Amino acid sequence: MLEHKLPELLELERLIGLIQKAVGQAKELHLDVKTECEISMGKRQLPVYSIAMGNPDKDVPAVGFFGGIHGLERIGTQVLLSFLGSLLERLRWDHLLHQQLERVRLVFMPLINPGGMYQSTRCNPRGIDLMRNAPVDALDKVPFLLGGQRISHHLPWFRGAAGAPMEVENEALCRVVRKELLSRRFSIALDCHSGFGLRDRIWFPHAHTVNPILHLPDICALEDLFSQSYPNHNYIFEPQSRQYLTHGDVWDYLYLDSAGAGQVFLPLTLEMGSWLWVKKNPRQLFSRQGMFNPVARHRLQRVLRSHTVWLDFLARAACGHQNWLPQGEDRDKHQLRAYARWYPKSAPAQSFQS
Repeated sequence: MLEHKLPELLELERLIGLIQKAVGQAKELHLDVKTECEISMGKRQLPVYSIAMGNPDKDVPAVGFFGGIHGLERIGTQVLLSFLGSLLERLRWDHLLHQQLERVRLVFMPLINPGGMYQSTRCNPRGIDLMRNAPVDALDKVPFLLGGQRISHHLPWFRGAAGAPMEVENEALCRVVRKELLSRRFSIALDCHSGFGLRDRIWFPHAHTVNPILHLPDICALEDLFSQSYPNHNYIFEPQSRQYLTHGDVWDYLYLDSAGAGQVFLPLTLEMGSWLWVKKNPRQLFSRQGMFNPVARHRLQRVLRSHTVWLDFLARAACGHQNWLPQGEDRDKHQLRAYARWYPKSAPAQSFQS
C-alpha cells in the first residue's frame, strides 16, 4: 500500500500503535481496534478505524466520539486525536481513569471520511456529503442546496442517488453505533464539526423537522448538569432545527432507529464556530482549509485544549447517568423548561414520563 501522508491518519495510526502495545499490559481495559472499511484512492487504501476501550458489558453506558465526516473540517478529528492521546497517556499512571473505564465504554471513530480529508473536500471521494446521505427526508422546508440535493455530485451537499444504499463510510458509522451504543440502555454520541457561527454550539436532533425529540427532558438535564458543573463555559445548546433543516442527517436516522426501544440515546454535535477564527485572521478566507480550521499555531492549541473539559464531562456524565436523568415530576419540569427555552411557540403535547 502506498504511503498516504495524511497527517491526521498518521497520528491516528501512531496512537493505534500505542494501543496495541498496551493491550498485553492491561487486558482489563478491553482495548479494541478495528478497521471498519477501506476507501480506495487509486492505488491507496485509506482505512476507517474504530477504537474502543472500557467495560464491554452491555449493562454499562457508553459514549461515542466521532469526527472527520466532512473532510475539510480537520479540527474535529484533531480535537478527538488530542483527547484520545491524553487518555492513552493517562492509562500509564491514572488509577482513577482505570476505575472509570470499569463503568463506561468509550468508542472513537476520529476520521470517518479519510478520502475527503485526503482530497481536502467536504464530501467523500464519490462526491457525496455523508451528513446528507442517510435515508431521512425532511418534513419541513429545507434551504436550497444546503439542505441536501440530488441534482449533481458536482454541486455541494449532494445526497446521493435516490434509493441507493448509504455510502460505505456511513454504513461503517452506523454499524459501530448500533453495536456499541444502541445495544445499551444509555449512551451518548458526540460528532465533532466546524464551520458555523462565532460561538461553539452543542446541537441535538432533530435536523429533519422542527418537532422536538422524545428525550428532550434528558437533553435539558444534561445541559443543566454541565452548566452547573462548569458555569463559565461558552457553549450554546440548541436543536439543530433552530438554525436550519436538512435531508439525510445520519444522527436523525440513528436516533429514529433507537427511539421507542426503551433506551436513552443522546446524539450531540459539537459545531465549532470557525467564523471567529476567520474574524481574527481574515486572510483565512482565501484558503479552503482556513474557512473551517484554526490556522495560527497558538489558536489551534487553544482549540485543542478548550474542548477537553466537555469531552471528559460526557464520559463522567455517562458513568453517573442514573444520578441525573430526570424521572417522574422532575422529568415533566425539565420538559416544560426545555420547551420554554427552545420551543417557546409550542405547547407540550404530552408528558414523557418514563
